[in-house]
Amino acid sequence: MEIGIDIMGGDYAPKETIGGAILARRELPSDIQLCLFGDKQVISSSLVKAGSDPKDFKIFHAPEVIGMGEHPTKAFSKKQKSSIALGFEMLKNKEIDSFASAGNTGAMLIGSIYSIGPIKGVIRPCISTLLPKENGGVGIILDAGINTDCKPDVLCQFGILGSLYAKHVYNIRNPKVGLLNIGEEEEKGNILTQAAYKLMKGTKDFNFVGNIENRDIFKDKADVIVCDGFTGNIVIKQIEAMYRLIVKQGFNNDFFDRFNYENYGGTLVLGINSTVLIGHGISNSKAIKNMILLTRDILEGKLCEKINNAMNIYTQMKEKVSE
Repeated sequence: MEIGIDIMGGDYAPKETIGGAILARRELPSDIQLCLFGDKQVISSSLVKAGSDPKDFKIFHAPEVIGMGEHPTKAFSKKQKSSIALGFEMLKNKEIDSFASAGNTGAMLIGSIYSIGPIKGVIRPCISTLLPKENGGVGIILDAGINTDCKPDVLCQFGILGSLYAKHVYNIRNPKVGLLNIGEEEEKGNILTQAAYKLMKGTKDFNFVGNIENRDIFKDKADVIVCDGFTGNIVIKQIEAMYRLIVKQGFNNDFFDRFNYENYGGTLVLGINSTVLIGHGISNSKAIKNMILLTRDILEGKLCEKINNAMNIYTQMKEKVSE
């Protein structure tokens, strides 16, 4: 297994990304190789300075960096020697098994969708975010920001993607999938959620449990919560704001501590032909380490392969219905 990490991406790179790679190396078995992308001299000297041996890693020289504020499409196209572009090139050629970065989110999405490409049958790839549950477990919400406008069949597919993620990475046997809405009743919501409910209600592709209100997202009513990216992004940012407020007020609580992004590391791009994780721009070494460990779990769960198989079955069924 070869896990690629963009060392130059993030507000605190390369110090924190190097630190995270070193922490992950200590926890991973020797047969898992960490591949570091960035300026080779900077990476090597930083590893030595941190007391680590560069020989414990594979280092791929990338002299260019896509800045956090650069236009994603233009930067990805022009800076082909950047750490992000080189990482995606090697991922596309199957020279590495995954790629993760806390760098320019737009560039990571461009690489995911246009360099790697969606799995056949996936209408729209999406990103997911974890939600701590009151019972100690975790939930998944998707989409968290890519697809601000969605059609009902796209939301239905998010249910498939989220269910597979919950099952094969977080070992939830029969994930409960809910549709985020303003009420539990079937007729509630806007045109999109009403139409999506009808599609999801009759599906056999996942365990649909109906509408879920925002006040219930931390309860055990649903393991997977489906919504359009506009709604999902608002929910996630409101949660982040509340967490920061709680910390600022000096309130310590085991449950609220689980909202710290550092514990989850990164978000997975679901529905593409490989494994790509995007970290928070302010990621520190702990967050980078956990992003790498999550990547390991996803690869071991063979999630991409299982989504591919599920989408083949899904596509074949749709074709039979249309005949």
